[in-house]
Amino acid sequence: MVFDLLKGAIGGLVERIRYRSLSREELEGLLNNMLVDLIAADVAYEVAEDIVESVRRGLEGVKVERGSRVESIVLDVLRVKLLELVNRRPIDIIEVVKAKCLKGEPYVIVFFGVNGVGKTTTIAKVAYMLRENGITPVLAAADTFRAGAQEQLEIHASRLGVPIVMGRYGSDPASVAHDAIEYARARRLCAVLIDTAGRMHVDYDLMGEMRKIVRVSKPDLKILVVDALTGGDAVEQARRFNEEVGVDGVIVAKVDADVKGGSILSVAKVTGKPVLYVGVGQGYQDLKPFNPLEYVDTILGLKP
Repeated sequence: MVFDLLKGAIGGLVERIRYRSLSREELEGLLNNMLVDLIAADVAYEVAEDIVESVRRGLEGVKVERGSRVESIVLDVLRVKLLELVNRRPIDIIEVVKAKCLKGEPYVIVFFGVNGVGKTTTIAKVAYMLRENGITPVLAAADTFRAGAQEQLEIHASRLGVPIVMGRYGSDPASVAHDAIEYARARRLCAVLIDTAGRMHVDYDLMGEMRKIVRVSKPDLKILVVDALTGGDAVEQARRFNEEVGVDGVIVAKVDADVKGGSILSVAKVTGKPVLYVGVGQGYQDLKPFNPLEYVDTILGLKP
């Protein structure tokens, strides 16, 4: 994980406090600078404000002088606040898939996300993860809107050696999802991974389509895929999808290239749902379970 801007936004405050005696007015100025730096690091405004306010409250009544414990107080306050934002109850996909499979039913996962965020590749990574754990999934190419979308997923299915159910372009995507679930039931496959269309998140027709897929497929898990590099847009996507169709968990793609780092904080806050995995490369194996403690300690400079 890189996150240089976010680490700098937080580390800058700690460094200035460490080496200077500060008046309350000077501290307030530093906190305002921190707010601006957090926003520049892709932290949503309301989240940045919440973080800064936590630091301000944590320093109430503390004499801000060189040699005092202010540095450790700030780090403690930030650690608690950041963990509060990202430390949601995780979902072990392997465990829940196997548990439902024991009951004779496939575990159904629907993936949402706008075009270009890496959704289809992320689905392939999840399929690889399942296959490596002895679970054969079926892929459902329910994006019947974007030209080439089904062929893209078909290539991944062929490379991974897993089945795929497709439909005609322009056909009802919910029917593709339904057919894939029936395919899994008939062959006693344990998981169905449903790809969906990714037109812009302000597209009302798209949201209606997503709601129909959810009604028909009755998924066990609804995952939103966002691109760490899109910053504020990732936050708005998360907010909108969560409001319109509901989100159970998030996968953040392209984290390995994210020099800012604030998208994870912001998406976790606006959805209130766990970040399940992060994409850290282009290979099928490059899907890493999100570790809140590792993320927070990296941001705070407590972990190299």
